[in-house]
Amino acid sequence: MTTLLITGFGPFPGAPYNPTVKLVRALTRVRRPAFSDVKMVEHVFETSYAAVDRELPQLIATHKPDALLMFGLHGRAKTIRIETRARNALALLPDVSGNILRRSVIDCEAPFSHAMPMPAWRLLAAARSAHVPAVLSRDAGRYLCNYLCWRAREAVNGGGPKLAAFVHVPPVRRFARPIKRSVRLRESGDPWVKELDSHLFRKDGASRLMRGNERTAKHDFTAADLLRAGQNILATMISVVNRT
Repeated sequence: MTTLLITGFGPFPGAPYNPTVKLVRALTRVRRPAFSDVKMVEHVFETSYAAVDRELPQLIATHKPDALLMFGLHGRAKTIRIETRARNALALLPDVSGNILRRSVIDCEAPFSHAMPMPAWRLLAAARSAHVPAVLSRDAGRYLCNYLCWRAREAVNGGGPKLAAFVHVPPVRRFARPIKRSVRLRESGDPWVKELDSHLFRKDGASRLMRGNERTAKHDFTAADLLRAGQNILATMISVVNRT
């Protein structure tokens, strides 16, 4: 059985609502044939360096995932961003616990950046097939999302998971107006999952496949958009890891 570790982040300074908390939970509860023989482990990191350093190795040792699929919020993004590189860089910004890593790099002896071990173009195609704008990104920032990218890549190189992908998502509304109930997700008391159930196959014509430039993207993202794209990305990760 294939095992995937799917992670998100909690709130952080400047972002009191982080949609990846709900996204990760919803992804592990969606029924889809491609997921029938897959064990999905969900985890939400506190947005702190200590949490990543402590919990990521523990999760890998406990669950021995074949792949990591990580999500984070990019507050200024207008598209879904498939991060292709982990940067050896740190910002002098406090995490949610107030901690600041008072250096400009993660590893003083490492190169400036490393490619993420994942099929970037296939994940991009998967996201766009959900009819939402998506781009490849070479800059995951210098905060916790990039830090997790770096640590995840280290884990892959250290004999852990086969693949590790990081996806930045744009901000979404907390609640979206119901459109039409068309499919039923796994029974759940989570109101966000019920909202996704109502929105899973929106046909409002607002989305288009984007061909590259995030600056020109105009799309009012909803939770359902994130779920559709997340499911497609997850299915692609499963397909790739099963062939690796």
